[in-house]
Amino acid sequence: MSTVKLTVNGKAVSAEVEDRTLLVHLLRDHLNLTGTHVGCDTSQCGACVVHIDGRAVKSCTVLVGQANGVNVTTIEGISKGEELHPMQAAFRDNHGLQCGYCTPGMIMSAIDIVHRHSGNLDEETVRHELEGNICRCTGYHNIVKSVLDAAGRMKVSQAAE
Repeated sequence: MSTVKLTVNGKAVSAEVEDRTLLVHLLRDHLNLTGTHVGCDTSQCGACVVHIDGRAVKSCTVLVGQANGVNVTTIEGISKGEELHPMQAAFRDNHGLQCGYCTPGMIMSAIDIVHRHSGNLDEETVRHELEGNICRCTGYHNIVKSVLDAAGRMKVSQAAE
């Protein structure tokens, strides 16, 4: 057992867990942040994507010891109260989800994609970048449409700040 200390969604967190505990299980089982999903347990699907120090990471690949001292943002931490993050709003407005199981990981990956590309995206780039996230329902068309829409919204919201 080890004590891990990290910041999750802006709050300092400390937990005593087994060394082999994965970050996704710390988030879900110890912190009750169930928006981060476990889809495959093999890092293939992307349902567990969170941000560690601002970068998208599959939380099923991170041992909690590796996360000691880092800043983790989950899907629960991206909105501002009742105001959705622009990516969440774009997914809603463009019907970028069906069952919703992959959606938190898609959104977290998409935010990272927009930031890394400074919002300068095209359909081909978005499709390529999302290859590590699997959706079994949508066929990706509306997901890509959502990401491109959000890229524009995120440029506008950054310019307003």
